[in-house]
Amino acid sequence: MSETNILRLAERVPDEEAAYAYLEGLRWPDGPVCPHCGNEDRCYFLSPANGKSRKTRTGRQTQRRLWKCGACRKQFSVLTDTVMHGTKIPVRTWVFVIFEMCASKNGVSAREIERKYGLCPRSAWFMTQRIREAMKDNGLSMFVGTVVADETWIGGKPGNRHFCKSGTDKTPVLSLVNCETGEVRSKVIPDITGKTLRKVIAERVDMAGSVLHTDGGPQYRDLGTEFAAHKTVDHYAREYVRDGVSTNQAEGYFSQLKRSLDGTHHHVSHEHLPRYLAEFDYRYSTRKATDGERVDDLLRRVGGRRLAYKPLTASSRVAS
Repeated sequence: MSETNILRLAERVPDEEAAYAYLEGLRWPDGPVCPHCGNEDRCYFLSPANGKSRKTRTGRQTQRRLWKCGACRKQFSVLTDTVMHGTKIPVRTWVFVIFEMCASKNGVSAREIERKYGLCPRSAWFMTQRIREAMKDNGLSMFVGTVVADETWIGGKPGNRHFCKSGTDKTPVLSLVNCETGEVRSKVIPDITGKTLRKVIAERVDMAGSVLHTDGGPQYRDLGTEFAAHKTVDHYAREYVRDGVSTNQAEGYFSQLKRSLDGTHHHVSHEHLPRYLAEFDYRYSTRKATDGERVDDLLRRVGGRRLAYKPLTASSRVAS
């Protein structure tokens, strides 16, 4: 589906049975794999017997495709242990919403998904959060090469916001851009001290084998000595590019991020900001791929990332 658009996607996934088959082809290219025990050899198709639909115990027709593991004897579907686990929303709707979130440069708000697909507000919001969970960079290799590091602050004008109990006006975010691969990884941080920045960067960058590009901030001075080289530009002296050294890659990413948060989502809470960063990181890092390639890649990553509603909203209830 490398050159797909929304019309071709609708032709390829005309109903639920086709949506299940589409996901199975992406997640299990070599045949079904049991998500319970990992067995690949003895999984067999269970229902619907006619391959299209079956009647549930309540008398309702369903196109959900069920498999059974010959090793652990448990039933499963392509949705088991994924971000779509236990969903009541049609799988076809999931595929279309994932396409929208992958293809929309500025993102898509939960309210827009609610209106377009006839969902209730809570379902639309929960759905988009689970898709963002799949966009996280869990398990990716560390950056090596030339890395640009810069930080920004997320939040509106103090006069437009409610009192923040943490005592801080805005939320600091650190972004790292790999100049060789074009990937970006962002993280919400408690402060921008050198100690905090070193901890975050050390988790994501092979410092001894990389070159660090930053502005002239003093928080990077000691940290820069652990890199193969540390090159800076002095923004206070209106120096933004010097001999190929700049932080423009990170600044460009921040520009898109802030415009989208402000124009599309309007408000993002501190508790859920990491998932929004994951969404923008994913689209930026895969910007050279087509929309179809991005959708296929994301659907291959949905496994092992279950996100339940109660844990998701627990931090918000505590904060309030």
